[in-house]
Amino acid sequence: MMDRIDFRSDTVTWPTPAMRQAMHTAPLGDDVYGEDPTVNRLEALAAAKTGKEAALFVASGTMGNLTAILSHTTRGDEAIVGDAYHTYCWEAGGMATLGGVVPHPLPVDAEGRMAHDAIESAVRGDDPHWPRSRLILVENSVGGRYGNALPPSYFANIRRIADKHGLAVHLDGARLFNATVALGIDASEIVQHVDSVSFCLSKGLCAPVGSLLCGSAEFIHRARRVRKSLGGGMRQAGVLAAAGIVALEQMIDRLAEDHANAQRLAHGLAQIPGIEVDVDRVVTNMVFFQLADDVPFSAEAIATTMRERDNIWVGAEGSRLFRAVTHYWVDEDAVAAFLQSLQSVLIQTPSEV
Repeated sequence: MMDRIDFRSDTVTWPTPAMRQAMHTAPLGDDVYGEDPTVNRLEALAAAKTGKEAALFVASGTMGNLTAILSHTTRGDEAIVGDAYHTYCWEAGGMATLGGVVPHPLPVDAEGRMAHDAIESAVRGDDPHWPRSRLILVENSVGGRYGNALPPSYFANIRRIADKHGLAVHLDGARLFNATVALGIDASEIVQHVDSVSFCLSKGLCAPVGSLLCGSAEFIHRARRVRKSLGGGMRQAGVLAAAGIVALEQMIDRLAEDHANAQRLAHGLAQIPGIEVDVDRVVTNMVFFQLADDVPFSAEAIATTMRERDNIWVGAEGSRLFRAVTHYWVDEDAVAAFLQSLQSVLIQTPSEV
Protein backbone atom coordinates (compact mmCIF):
# COMPACT_ATOMS: atom_id res chain seq x y z
CA MET A 1 0.00 0.00 0.00
CA MET A 2 1.01 3.60 -0.47
CA ASP A 3 2.19 5.49 2.60
CA ARG A 4 -0.55 8.13 2.23
CA ILE A 5 -4.01 8.69 0.79
CA ASP A 6 -3.13 10.83 -2.20
CA PHE A 7 -5.75 12.48 -4.39
CA ARG A 8 -3.44 15.12 -5.94
CA SER A 9 -3.07 13.26 -9.23
CA ASP A 10 -2.96 9.82 -10.79
CA THR A 11 0.73 10.53 -11.46
CA VAL A 12 1.45 9.66 -7.81
CA THR A 13 0.59 6.00 -8.31
CA TRP A 14 3.11 3.36 -7.27
CA PRO A 15 3.58 0.28 -9.46
CA THR A 16 1.41 -2.69 -8.58
CA PRO A 17 2.90 -5.89 -7.11
CA ALA A 18 2.49 -7.56 -10.52
CA MET A 19 4.48 -4.74 -12.12
CA ARG A 20 7.28 -5.01 -9.60
CA GLN A 21 7.55 -8.74 -10.27
CA ALA A 22 7.53 -8.22 -14.03
CA MET A 23 10.26 -5.58 -13.74
CA HIS A 24 12.38 -7.96 -11.65
CA THR A 25 12.23 -10.78 -14.20
CA ALA A 26 12.10 -8.87 -17.51
CA PRO A 27 14.41 -10.08 -20.29
CA LEU A 28 16.64 -7.18 -21.33
CA GLY A 29 18.71 -5.90 -24.21
CA ASP A 30 19.95 -2.60 -25.64
CA ASP A 31 16.91 -0.71 -26.92
CA VAL A 32 18.96 1.80 -28.93
CA TYR A 33 20.09 -1.19 -30.97
CA GLY A 34 16.49 -2.38 -31.06
CA GLU A 35 17.47 -5.46 -29.06
CA ASP A 36 15.42 -5.14 -25.88
CA PRO A 37 12.71 -7.82 -26.24
CA THR A 38 10.54 -6.37 -23.49
CA VAL A 39 10.51 -2.89 -25.07
CA ASN A 40 9.77 -4.43 -28.47
CA ARG A 41 6.87 -6.37 -26.99
CA LEU A 42 5.48 -3.26 -25.28
CA GLU A 43 5.69 -1.22 -28.47
CA ALA A 44 3.92 -3.92 -30.48
CA LEU A 45 1.19 -4.15 -27.84
CA ALA A 46 0.70 -0.37 -27.80
CA ALA A 47 0.40 -0.26 -31.59
CA ALA A 48 -2.20 -3.01 -31.47
CA LYS A 49 -4.18 -1.28 -28.71
CA THR A 50 -4.41 1.94 -30.74
CA GLY A 51 -4.79 0.43 -34.19
CA LYS A 52 -1.57 1.99 -35.46
CA GLU A 53 1.30 0.36 -37.35
CA ALA A 54 4.07 1.07 -34.86
CA ALA A 55 4.92 2.59 -31.49
CA LEU A 56 7.85 4.13 -29.66
CA PHE A 57 8.55 3.94 -25.92
CA VAL A 58 9.47 7.35 -24.49
CA ALA A 59 10.32 8.58 -21.01
CA SER A 60 7.29 10.83 -20.45
CA GLY A 61 4.12 12.21 -21.93
CA THR A 62 5.79 15.57 -22.55
CA MET A 63 8.59 13.83 -24.46
CA GLY A 64 6.02 11.88 -26.46
CA ASN A 65 4.11 15.00 -27.45
CA LEU A 66 7.25 16.98 -28.30
CA THR A 67 8.65 14.07 -30.30
CA ALA A 68 5.40 13.93 -32.25
CA ILE A 69 5.31 17.68 -32.88
CA LEU A 70 8.92 17.75 -34.10
CA SER A 71 8.30 14.70 -36.30
CA HIS A 72 5.31 16.34 -38.00
CA THR A 73 6.82 19.82 -38.49
CA THR A 74 9.89 21.88 -39.29
CA ARG A 75 11.06 25.20 -37.86
CA GLY A 76 8.72 28.06 -38.71
CA ASP A 77 5.66 25.83 -38.97
CA GLU A 78 2.52 26.47 -36.95
CA ALA A 79 0.47 24.18 -34.73
CA ILE A 80 -3.19 24.92 -34.07
CA VAL A 81 -3.93 23.98 -30.45
CA GLY A 82 -6.60 24.42 -27.79
CA ASP A 83 -5.74 27.12 -25.28
CA ALA A 84 -6.43 24.77 -22.34
CA TYR A 85 -4.51 21.79 -23.73
CA HIS A 86 -1.49 20.33 -22.01
CA THR A 87 0.77 20.77 -25.05
CA TYR A 88 0.15 24.51 -24.91
CA CYS A 89 -0.11 25.18 -21.17
CA TRP A 90 2.03 22.65 -19.33
CA GLU A 91 4.97 21.55 -21.45
CA ALA A 92 7.38 24.46 -20.91
CA GLY A 93 6.81 25.88 -24.38
CA GLY A 94 8.83 23.02 -25.83
CA MET A 95 7.35 23.20 -29.31
CA ALA A 96 8.53 26.81 -29.62
CA THR A 97 11.78 26.76 -27.64
CA LEU A 98 13.12 23.45 -28.96
CA GLY A 99 11.32 23.09 -32.27
CA GLY A 100 10.76 26.62 -33.52
CA VAL A 101 7.09 25.70 -33.96
CA VAL A 102 4.61 28.54 -33.47
CA PRO A 103 1.54 27.63 -31.40
CA HIS A 104 -1.74 29.11 -32.62
CA PRO A 105 -4.05 28.78 -29.60
CA LEU A 106 -7.81 28.64 -30.04
CA PRO A 107 -10.37 28.84 -27.23
CA VAL A 108 -11.96 25.62 -26.07
CA ASP A 109 -15.49 25.33 -24.75
CA ALA A 110 -16.67 23.90 -21.44
CA GLU A 111 -16.33 20.38 -22.85
CA GLY A 112 -12.77 20.94 -24.08
CA ARG A 113 -13.54 21.32 -27.80
CA MET A 114 -12.10 23.78 -30.26
CA ALA A 115 -14.85 24.94 -32.61
CA HIS A 116 -14.47 23.25 -35.99
CA ASP A 117 -15.12 26.45 -37.91
CA ALA A 118 -12.49 28.21 -35.79
CA ILE A 119 -9.96 25.50 -36.64
CA GLU A 120 -10.66 25.86 -40.34
CA SER A 121 -10.46 29.65 -40.15
CA ALA A 122 -7.11 29.39 -38.37
CA VAL A 123 -5.47 27.52 -41.26
CA ARG A 124 -3.24 30.04 -43.01
CA GLY A 125 -2.89 30.53 -46.73
CA ASP A 126 0.35 30.56 -48.69
CA ASP A 127 1.83 33.92 -47.71
CA PRO A 128 5.55 34.44 -46.99
CA HIS A 129 4.66 36.70 -44.04
CA TRP A 130 2.91 33.91 -42.14
CA PRO A 131 4.05 30.72 -40.46
CA ARG A 132 2.95 27.60 -42.30
CA SER A 133 -0.02 25.75 -40.81
CA ARG A 134 1.08 22.12 -40.54
CA LEU A 135 -0.42 20.50 -37.46
CA ILE A 136 -3.56 20.33 -35.30
CA LEU A 137 -3.03 19.34 -31.66
CA VAL A 138 -5.95 17.77 -29.80
CA GLU A 139 -6.42 16.12 -26.41
CA ASN A 140 -8.55 13.36 -24.84
CA SER A 141 -9.48 13.17 -22.03
CA VAL A 142 -9.24 16.94 -21.54
CA GLY A 143 -7.48 17.56 -18.24
CA GLY A 144 -8.17 21.28 -18.30
CA ARG A 145 -11.89 20.66 -18.64
CA TYR A 146 -12.68 18.32 -15.74
CA GLY A 147 -11.16 15.30 -17.48
CA ASN A 148 -13.99 15.29 -20.00
CA ALA A 149 -14.06 12.52 -22.62
CA LEU A 150 -14.63 13.68 -26.20
CA PRO A 151 -16.39 11.30 -28.64
CA PRO A 152 -15.02 9.98 -31.96
CA SER A 153 -17.30 12.30 -33.97
CA TYR A 154 -15.36 15.35 -32.73
CA PHE A 155 -12.11 13.92 -34.06
CA ALA A 156 -13.71 12.74 -37.30
CA ASN A 157 -14.60 16.34 -38.12
CA ILE A 158 -11.08 17.48 -37.30
CA ARG A 159 -9.76 14.77 -39.61
CA ARG A 160 -11.93 16.17 -42.39
CA ILE A 161 -10.49 19.66 -41.90
CA ALA A 162 -6.93 18.33 -41.73
CA ASP A 163 -7.32 16.32 -44.92
CA LYS A 164 -8.83 19.29 -46.75
CA HIS A 165 -5.82 21.47 -45.91
CA GLY A 166 -3.03 18.90 -45.84
CA LEU A 167 -2.44 19.05 -42.08
CA ALA A 168 -1.36 16.36 -39.65
CA VAL A 169 -3.25 15.69 -36.39
CA HIS A 170 -1.62 14.63 -33.13
CA LEU A 171 -3.64 13.49 -30.12
CA ASP A 172 -2.30 14.02 -26.62
CA GLY A 173 -3.96 10.97 -25.13
CA ALA A 174 -2.21 11.06 -21.77
CA ARG A 175 -5.42 9.65 -20.31
CA LEU A 176 -6.73 8.17 -23.55
CA PHE A 177 -7.95 4.99 -21.90
CA ASN A 178 -9.82 6.90 -19.20
CA ALA A 179 -11.69 8.55 -22.06
CA THR A 180 -12.40 5.36 -23.98
CA VAL A 181 -13.48 3.43 -20.88
CA ALA A 182 -15.85 6.26 -19.97
CA LEU A 183 -17.25 6.27 -23.52
CA GLY A 184 -17.45 2.47 -23.66
CA ILE A 185 -15.48 2.26 -26.92
CA ASP A 186 -12.20 0.89 -28.21
CA ALA A 187 -9.28 3.30 -28.45
CA SER A 188 -8.98 2.74 -32.19
CA GLU A 189 -12.40 4.36 -32.71
CA ILE A 190 -10.84 7.70 -31.76
CA VAL A 191 -7.25 7.11 -32.85
CA GLN A 192 -8.28 6.22 -36.42
CA HIS A 193 -8.94 9.94 -36.95
CA VAL A 194 -5.44 11.15 -35.99
CA ASP A 195 -1.99 10.64 -37.45
CA SER A 196 -0.30 10.06 -34.12
CA VAL A 197 -1.22 9.57 -30.49
CA SER A 198 0.71 9.53 -27.24
CA PHE A 199 -0.57 7.99 -24.04
CA CYS A 200 0.87 7.72 -20.54
CA LEU A 201 1.58 4.52 -18.69
CA SER A 202 2.40 6.39 -15.48
CA LYS A 203 -0.99 7.89 -14.65
CA GLY A 204 -4.10 5.77 -14.16
CA LEU A 205 -2.39 2.74 -15.70
CA CYS A 206 -0.07 2.79 -12.67
CA ALA A 207 3.34 2.09 -14.26
CA PRO A 208 6.24 4.03 -12.69
CA VAL A 209 7.66 5.61 -15.86
CA GLY A 210 6.93 6.06 -19.53
CA SER A 211 4.60 6.84 -22.40
CA LEU A 212 3.99 5.42 -25.86
CA LEU A 213 3.90 7.34 -29.11
CA CYS A 214 1.98 5.54 -31.86
CA GLY A 215 1.56 6.15 -35.57
CA SER A 216 2.51 4.83 -38.99
CA ALA A 217 5.73 2.90 -39.40
CA GLU A 218 7.22 5.77 -41.39
CA PHE A 219 6.24 8.30 -38.73
CA ILE A 220 7.73 6.22 -35.92
CA HIS A 221 10.94 5.86 -37.94
CA ARG A 222 11.22 9.68 -37.97
CA ALA A 223 10.18 9.90 -34.33
CA ARG A 224 12.93 7.52 -33.24
CA ARG A 225 15.52 9.96 -34.59
CA VAL A 226 13.81 12.87 -32.82
CA ARG A 227 13.68 10.92 -29.56
CA LYS A 228 17.43 10.37 -29.82
CA SER A 229 18.05 14.08 -30.34
CA LEU A 230 16.05 14.85 -27.19
CA GLY A 231 18.20 12.48 -25.14
CA GLY A 232 15.52 9.82 -25.02
CA GLY A 233 17.51 6.85 -26.28
CA MET A 234 17.35 4.41 -23.36
CA ARG A 235 19.39 1.23 -23.09
CA GLN A 236 18.08 -1.67 -20.97
CA ALA A 237 14.69 0.00 -20.86
CA GLY A 238 12.86 -3.31 -20.61
CA VAL A 239 13.04 -3.03 -16.84
CA LEU A 240 10.57 -0.14 -17.24
CA ALA A 241 8.70 -1.50 -20.24
CA ALA A 242 7.79 -4.62 -18.27
CA ALA A 243 5.56 -2.54 -16.01
CA GLY A 244 4.00 -0.99 -19.11
CA ILE A 245 3.06 -4.41 -20.46
CA VAL A 246 1.25 -5.20 -17.21
CA ALA A 247 -0.44 -1.80 -17.45
CA LEU A 248 -1.82 -2.48 -20.93
CA GLU A 249 -2.80 -6.06 -20.20
CA GLN A 250 -4.33 -5.64 -16.73
CA MET A 251 -5.07 -2.01 -15.93
CA ILE A 252 -7.23 -0.56 -18.70
CA ASP A 253 -10.59 -2.14 -17.90
CA ARG A 254 -10.20 -1.44 -14.19
CA LEU A 255 -10.14 2.32 -14.89
CA ALA A 256 -13.92 2.04 -14.58
CA GLU A 257 -13.37 1.55 -10.84
CA ASP A 258 -11.56 4.89 -10.68
CA HIS A 259 -14.44 6.57 -12.47
CA ALA A 260 -16.93 5.00 -10.05
CA ASN A 261 -14.88 6.23 -7.08
CA ALA A 262 -14.79 9.71 -8.60
CA GLN A 263 -18.58 9.60 -8.75
CA ARG A 264 -18.73 8.49 -5.10
CA LEU A 265 -16.45 11.33 -4.14
CA ALA A 266 -18.44 13.92 -6.10
CA HIS A 267 -21.76 12.84 -4.67
CA GLY A 268 -20.28 12.82 -1.16
CA LEU A 269 -18.86 16.31 -1.64
CA ALA A 270 -22.26 17.55 -2.78
CA GLN A 271 -23.63 16.65 0.67
CA ILE A 272 -21.06 18.70 2.60
CA PRO A 273 -22.13 22.25 3.54
CA GLY A 274 -19.67 24.80 2.19
CA ILE A 275 -18.60 22.69 -0.79
CA GLU A 276 -19.73 23.34 -4.35
CA VAL A 277 -19.36 20.63 -6.98
CA ASP A 278 -21.03 19.95 -10.32
CA VAL A 279 -21.58 16.20 -10.19
CA ASP A 280 -22.60 16.09 -13.84
CA ARG A 281 -19.14 17.27 -14.90
CA VAL A 282 -17.47 14.20 -13.40
CA VAL A 283 -17.00 11.85 -16.34
CA THR A 284 -13.65 10.15 -15.75
CA ASN A 285 -11.38 10.19 -12.69
CA MET A 286 -11.16 13.93 -11.95
CA VAL A 287 -13.29 15.86 -9.49
CA PHE A 288 -13.05 19.65 -9.32
CA PHE A 289 -14.79 21.34 -6.41
CA GLN A 290 -14.65 24.68 -4.67
CA LEU A 291 -15.39 26.42 -1.42
CA ALA A 292 -18.58 28.40 -1.03
CA ASP A 293 -18.19 32.14 -0.53
CA ASP A 294 -19.01 31.94 3.18
CA VAL A 295 -16.27 29.40 4.02
CA PRO A 296 -13.61 31.33 6.00
CA PHE A 297 -10.67 29.18 4.90
CA SER A 298 -8.49 29.03 1.82
CA ALA A 299 -8.12 25.87 -0.24
CA GLU A 300 -4.42 25.74 0.62
CA ALA A 301 -5.10 25.96 4.36
CA ILE A 302 -7.61 23.12 4.15
CA ALA A 303 -5.28 20.98 2.05
CA THR A 304 -2.44 21.55 4.51
CA THR A 305 -4.60 20.64 7.51
CA MET A 306 -5.86 17.43 5.87
CA ARG A 307 -2.31 16.46 4.97
CA GLU A 308 -0.75 17.18 8.36
CA ARG A 309 -3.58 15.81 10.47
CA ASP A 310 -4.91 12.85 8.47
CA ASN A 311 -2.18 12.15 5.87
CA ILE A 312 -4.73 12.82 3.13
CA TRP A 313 -3.37 14.79 0.19
CA VAL A 314 -5.39 16.90 -2.25
CA GLY A 315 -4.42 19.53 -4.79
CA ALA A 316 -5.35 23.17 -4.16
CA GLU A 317 -5.79 24.68 -7.63
CA GLY A 318 -6.32 28.23 -6.44
CA SER A 319 -7.52 30.17 -3.44
CA ARG A 320 -10.92 28.39 -3.48
CA LEU A 321 -10.59 25.51 -5.92
CA PHE A 322 -9.51 21.88 -5.49
CA ARG A 323 -8.79 19.01 -7.84
CA ALA A 324 -9.08 15.42 -6.62
CA VAL A 325 -8.04 12.53 -8.87
CA THR A 326 -8.89 8.89 -8.24
CA HIS A 327 -6.63 6.00 -9.17
CA TYR A 328 -5.65 2.40 -8.36
CA TRP A 329 -4.46 3.26 -4.85
CA VAL A 330 -7.66 5.15 -3.96
CA ASP A 331 -10.51 2.80 -3.01
CA GLU A 332 -13.96 3.29 -1.49
CA ASP A 333 -12.47 3.46 2.02
CA ALA A 334 -10.09 6.20 0.91
CA VAL A 335 -13.00 8.18 -0.55
CA ALA A 336 -14.88 7.85 2.74
CA ALA A 337 -11.80 8.94 4.69
CA PHE A 338 -11.37 11.96 2.42
CA LEU A 339 -14.96 13.08 2.90
CA GLN A 340 -14.77 12.64 6.66
CA SER A 341 -11.50 14.57 6.88
CA LEU A 342 -12.74 17.46 4.78
CA GLN A 343 -16.02 17.73 6.65
CA SER A 344 -14.25 17.78 9.99
CA VAL A 345 -11.91 20.54 8.84
CA LEU A 346 -14.78 22.70 7.63
CA ILE A 347 -16.49 22.71 11.03
CA GLN A 348 -13.38 24.00 12.83
CA THR A 349 -12.80 27.63 13.68
CA PRO A 350 -10.45 29.63 11.43
CA SER A 351 -7.78 29.67 14.15
CA GLU A 352 -7.68 25.85 14.13
CA VAL A 353 -6.95 25.56 10.39
